[in-house]
Amino acid sequence: MTKPVCYSTKAFSAASATSALSATTIERRQPTPSDVQIQILFCGVCHSDLHYARNEWAFTQYPAVPGHEIVGRITAIGTGVKKFKVGDTVGVGCLVDSCRTCPNCREGLEQFCDAGMVGTYGATEKHLGTPTLGGYSQSIVVTEDFVLRMPANLDLAAAAPLLCAGITTYSPLRHWKVGPGHKVGIVGLGGLGHMGVKFAKAFGAHVVLFTTSASKVADGKRLGADEVVISTDAAQMTAQAGRFDFVLDAVSATHDLNAYLNLLKRDGNLVLIGAPEKPLPVAAFPLLMRRRSLSGSLIGGLPETQEMLDFCGQHNITCDIEMIRMDQINTAYERMLKSDVKYRFVIDMKTLA
Repeated sequence: MTKPVCYSTKAFSAASATSALSATTIERRQPTPSDVQIQILFCGVCHSDLHYARNEWAFTQYPAVPGHEIVGRITAIGTGVKKFKVGDTVGVGCLVDSCRTCPNCREGLEQFCDAGMVGTYGATEKHLGTPTLGGYSQSIVVTEDFVLRMPANLDLAAAAPLLCAGITTYSPLRHWKVGPGHKVGIVGLGGLGHMGVKFAKAFGAHVVLFTTSASKVADGKRLGADEVVISTDAAQMTAQAGRFDFVLDAVSATHDLNAYLNLLKRDGNLVLIGAPEKPLPVAAFPLLMRRRSLSGSLIGGLPETQEMLDFCGQHNITCDIEMIRMDQINTAYERMLKSDVKYRFVIDMKTLA
């Protein structure tokens, strides 16, 4: 297969695990017949970006261009594109391709592709055979089947993190059919947790936020939590034991899973969307005694992600963000490590000049 012609575009990249991100120029393929070319307007900053840039998952290929919460405007389309036109406002999330033929892909669960999903960064670009490069750049080219329509009524900057933080929390809540009459716990009020609170409330559940920080009580209630529990307070935790249908755990730091398993009713489910670095011990008896379940969830496929965006448009749901310039990304990474953001950084890509 002949490799497509490429063009150059400006980006920010990391040259090594210890280097700061800095301005560079990268190559993108010119659109093939099924591709759309997107001018990136906003890109959310996910904690995964930091992990990848610093090779904390041990698979980074340098130079690394992170970014998978992308909102932009289509500037060119391939000759065979049917779903979009030049000028459309669109989004690109955590994946840009998959095998399309395995059972998971055929069910619209491309995130579980048997051959391995093609990530927006850190995977292999099928056309060029080079590493995929993410949204910290002026433009990107993506096959139309992995591009999403953005609701016209949403603030585009605040909608950008929906492409990762949004779908990561929406998907498990939908899969386990959370709704009216359910008591739902959200563990952690960060980039993921604050979206979990918003979605669970929009689905009609009674929402309880669990946080280690008393300073987040007021914000948790502002975002939609009916109750806020300080998880380090043993008396408060005991008072909630055995009362929950579903708990969504958005914490990536080391913490006690058994404390949250004990919150569940019979047949209740604790779902992990955070990814702690080290394994967390799980006692057998909290699971056995009430037929409780411990599960995990990873983003969502393309159909569900579009469903999530449409739901957000209908209910006017976006992320709480802090806008930054592209040249502030290294400071933003350091602030993320200190949890000093409410609740997602978003890069204004016009500042990449």
